[in-house]
Amino acid sequence: MSGHNKWSTIKHKKGAADAKRGQVFTKLIKEITVSARLGGADPDGNPRLRAAMDKAKAENMPKDNIERAIKKGTGELEGVTYEEINYEGYGPGGVAVLVEVMTDNRNRSVSDIRSIFTKCNGNMGETGCVSWMFDKKGLIVFPKSVDFNKLFEAALEAGADDVTDEDEQYEVLTDPANFMEVRESLVKSGLKSDSAEVTMIPQTMVKLEGKNAENMLKLMDRLEENDDVQNVYANFDISSEEMERMM
Repeated sequence: MSGHNKWSTIKHKKGAADAKRGQVFTKLIKEITVSARLGGADPDGNPRLRAAMDKAKAENMPKDNIERAIKKGTGELEGVTYEEINYEGYGPGGVAVLVEVMTDNRNRSVSDIRSIFTKCNGNMGETGCVSWMFDKKGLIVFPKSVDFNKLFEAALEAGADDVTDEDEQYEVLTDPANFMEVRESLVKSGLKSDSAEVTMIPQTMVKLEGKNAENMLKLMDRLEENDDVQNVYANFDISSEEMERMM
């Protein structure tokens, strides 16, 4: 299972996925604003904006909030200008960590991110130190209740790269350029996904246990709690038995 998706599963088990709805809205509004600024207000011609709007709707964000964010991005309404930055580093046990940030204050963000790494037994690295360990992919996740054979055939026919049977779900991987097309094709086939996003998939995994596992989860939590952080990707693996011990 991908490190990013592993973290999503762990958050769900911890019961923290929906704990901070306001913070989720803040991050989504930033993404919508930047997407509209870079690619225009029409989601049909702006796949990144369309994906952000779909996420916002899935989180039950009010339509007015979405429309205001788009108008701030296109300049129809006054708004803050955000800069996109990636930070890279290492977590406990040598785990590779990739942090995507949107900020209106670069100095504040780099100071905050460096402090979080240090406090959780990790360290920030130079640009490019771990990004080569990840591949950008479209990831569409389905529950085990879906017919795997039907999903497999529909996904490959739609142009997906791969379909895998993971421990708790099925995962469809696509080239980022084909992501929206594959997703829409699967929806038309009557296949309902649990989540769909363009994400960073680690090429290799680092197994953690004990104190390293505890500190890694603490690092992920604190990074995601930072308002400037949009996404965090890492190549750690923690066994179900280890999770049970920590919870």
